[in-house]
Amino acid sequence: MEVGSNLLPMGANSSAAIRSAIRGALTSASAGDRILVGVSGGTDSLALASGLFLEASERVLQPIAVIIDHGLQEDSVAVSHNAKLELTKIGYEDIRIIKIRIEVTDGIEASARRSRYEAFNKLAEELSATIFMLGHTKDDQAETVLLGLARGSGTRSLSGMAEVNGIFVRPLLSITRDQTVAACEEWNLNPWQDPHNENVKFTRVRVRENVLPNLEREIGPGVSDALVRTARLLRDDADALDGWAATEYSKMDAKDLDIEKLAKLPKAVRTRILRMAIYAVGAPAGSLTSEHIDPIEALISAWRGQGASSLPGGVKVARISGRLSLLREG
Repeated sequence: MEVGSNLLPMGANSSAAIRSAIRGALTSASAGDRILVGVSGGTDSLALASGLFLEASERVLQPIAVIIDHGLQEDSVAVSHNAKLELTKIGYEDIRIIKIRIEVTDGIEASARRSRYEAFNKLAEELSATIFMLGHTKDDQAETVLLGLARGSGTRSLSGMAEVNGIFVRPLLSITRDQTVAACEEWNLNPWQDPHNENVKFTRVRVRENVLPNLEREIGPGVSDALVRTARLLRDDADALDGWAATEYSKMDAKDLDIEKLAKLPKAVRTRILRMAIYAVGAPAGSLTSEHIDPIEALISAWRGQGASSLPGGVKVARISGRLSLLREG
């Protein structure tokens, strides 16, 4: 599926640019397909929902708007209600409001995101939807890359958000936040202004309000565009390395890895295989960092008689007779 940047007509106004990006994301859709769109009621998601509704009408698709009520704010019910009113004004007839309870385990932002996607996936499966659109913009992508850089993350994190990831599609990654604001004005929509987007206690808000503007001012205009281009290039690299690692891993036993074979592979491929194996043995998804992987990689490339390493989920890795033994305790 080809999405976004190459499809935007030169000189197009904001609403036309958004519709063009959405049109590119619908090339695989067939008449009658259910197309879901996540709507917070904010500028980006309302612009996406409006553009999708117009394109879906021309293609005889069934657009379904999905509103998540996290209950994170005192007026969350009112926010959902206002989003529904705007969607009704656009023309939506099928609007789903889903209330979710968030169990905070690793910060409110990450926990809310995980709960939201769980709800999205469940509904998409129930409705047999093939596409679920999300309203992340070029500005969101630049912020994501910069945050990954600040964390010292690897290639996959720095590659930002994928335009297409399974059923999830982000048509607006070639569209700026200014364009979504302009499109909402063109379509006479009244977006909700999330106070969280102005609360500097959130790292992403500080990046948006302080860091990126300072970089643009001190280094010169175009920093955000450069970050987005970097993400696109790194995603190609990450996909290639992930594919290579997956091919090699498919020939291995996750619990008993041959060190000689691993040592012959580039480190970038080897560390990916180690992550796959550790997760397969039982480490919680997303729990591994470079601090976890580096000592395991050293058992291969810098062996000096080190003992076993303990990892999240009770996984232990030890070097025994030229092999890496992985087991889960308990």
